[in-house]
Amino acid sequence: MSVNAIPKRKTTALARPLDRKRTFWANMKRDKFLYLVILPSVVYYLIFLYKPMWALQIAFKDYTPYRGVMGSPWIGFEHFISFFTGPYFWRTLRNTLVINLYSLAFGFPAPIILALMLNEVRSNKFRRTIQTITYMPHFISAVVVVGIVTNFLSPTTGIINVIIEKLGGEKTYFLTKPEYFRGIYTIMGIWKEVGFNSIVYIAALSGIDVQLYEACTIDGGGRWARIWHVTLPGILPTVVIMLIMKVGSLLECGYETIILLYQPATYETADVISSYVYRVGLTDGRHSFATAVGLFNSVVALILVVGANYVSRRVTETSLW
Repeated sequence: MSVNAIPKRKTTALARPLDRKRTFWANMKRDKFLYLVILPSVVYYLIFLYKPMWALQIAFKDYTPYRGVMGSPWIGFEHFISFFTGPYFWRTLRNTLVINLYSLAFGFPAPIILALMLNEVRSNKFRRTIQTITYMPHFISAVVVVGIVTNFLSPTTGIINVIIEKLGGEKTYFLTKPEYFRGIYTIMGIWKEVGFNSIVYIAALSGIDVQLYEACTIDGGGRWARIWHVTLPGILPTVVIMLIMKVGSLLECGYETIILLYQPATYETADVISSYVYRVGLTDGRHSFATAVGLFNSVVALILVVGANYVSRRVTETSLW
């Protein structure tokens, strides 16, 4: 019997989807325990992140709790227009951008520098000690951190004012001065998160091939040459990804910390979009207006992430997607 006489299997357009369907269910059955592991995370996101999106429509309605979401009348973009033309739009937008630019300029490089410094330490015991000390503030509650800052800056017993008085200066209640708020918030954020944020860069540093350092040393490169030509290029993709995520959060601030730290005297430089949403939505009960402001914030954040990802892909060939 010749080879040509062997009947060939017919592959029709209908058979291919059926084959893919069988393969899909076969893979599901084979990896069922892996899917069970991720099931709690999927359920969490569906219930607490995706389901609440259904209520975003109240941003376009005159929502009242007793009428409910579906019973409230539709008013379109009235809340957005009210926010854009209101007296607090430019103030909250400016404060949000400036505070986040402070964090981007000073807070973003801080964990990179810490990771580079720890990478150069040869004593494992000393490195672990420093890592533990710098990690700990991340796990402290924002309420406790603000309490520590308030005590440090107290005009009567605060250690900062005590030192200023000993040096011949005058005591100052820093938390009531609008010009000091952004600096205080930025320094506090760096102290709290610098150690924890350095973990991802330390992990990236551990993935650099040791032979590259050896080759640089053989070529006559010193410590700074190794950092500049080996270490920094090795962690550059990680830095770019983290920068994209940071740019995407330029309109988001830790409103819990700001609400605990600011006061009416510092609203001029401290009131951001998230704190304004909290004050208007929960304190004043204007739920639809607060939802509209929050939706505007989220849409701009999405645009920033997509834009930063596009620029990064074109310039560095590294991107989130």
